Amino acid sequence: MASFNVPLPHNLKPIQHYLKTAAEHEKRDIVVAYYCLLHALQRAMEIDKKSPEARTFLVALMDHLEKIKKEHDDEAIHNEVVGQAHMENYALKVFLYADNEDRASRFNKNVVKSFYTAGMLFDVLTNFGEPAEDIEKNRKYAKWKAAYIHKCLKNGETPLPGPLGEDGEEGFDPMPQMPQPGGSSYDQPGTSYSAPPPTSFSAPGPSSGLQPPGVHAPPTTPMDSPPVYEPPSLPKPAPRSSPQPPKHDFTAVANNNWEPAPNPAGVSLTSQHYQKAMKYCKYASSALQYEDSKTAIDNLQKALRLITTGSDS
Repeated sequence: MASFNVPLPHNLKPIQHYLKTAAEHEKRDIVVAYYCLLHALQRAMEIDKKSPEARTFLVALMDHLEKIKKEHDDEAIHNEVVGQAHMENYALKVFLYADNEDRASRFNKNVVKSFYTAGMLFDVLTNFGEPAEDIEKNRKYAKWKAAYIHKCLKNGETPLPGPLGEDGEEGFDPMPQMPQPGGSSYDQPGTSYSAPPPTSFSAPGPSSGLQPPGVHAPPTTPMDSPPVYEPPSLPKPAPRSSPQPPKHDFTAVANNNWEPAPNPAGVSLTSQHYQKAMKYCKYASSALQYEDSKTAIDNLQKALRLITTGSDS
């Protein structure tokens, strides 16, 4: 599939970062490329959707997105719940690669690019609604770190690893004149970046004293497709004699004769309610993975309140 290379109108320049990120991932991870382009489209429509130049660009981008959907039968592209989980997982993995390099004091342009790309990917997660608290913290931290390390390298200074002070990014401009990584028609003239070397992952221990609450993520190199995380195998529980829950009758589902069990509270719930509750549970699961009990409890309570009352407010 050909890359999207329609000339970008000058007034839509703020979206060039997302177009660049999409171009970098088009062959490596089409799901990431798709949602980056979708985010660029949404941002562009907020900026200008009336001028002839903008309309030409927007129509071309819409056509390209439709072409991706037709050519790729990937559930993460056609199902936003799956797509959100894919994007969140990928963004966090890119972030941790940069975070590990930073904490090991391996400062270079690849670390800047990795933090910068992670910040762009966290931006893309706003496609799916308001991000969880830990995601929002990571987004601000990644952008600040990219700017901070870039500034230090530019001035010949040695950056300090990890967050600074209790508030980390407080007092720093998150995006001061960042150079764009090379290799795309949307780049500004600047420095080109090579792929970071593969890295082995070891999770930061609780005794490091450097990791602020909410700033965590899993591993990968940003230039490779993220590996699928497989948890360690656990011993299988002994078989129980208690009755198993009834299985869904998929034949009845196909014939539109199947109905879900009634809500115990007597509340009528739509598919949107269930999808939103699933998102809250996913956020809770992510928080538990990073030992953030407060965020996990908040999201589980929202999910329970939603499916009990039909409202999460």
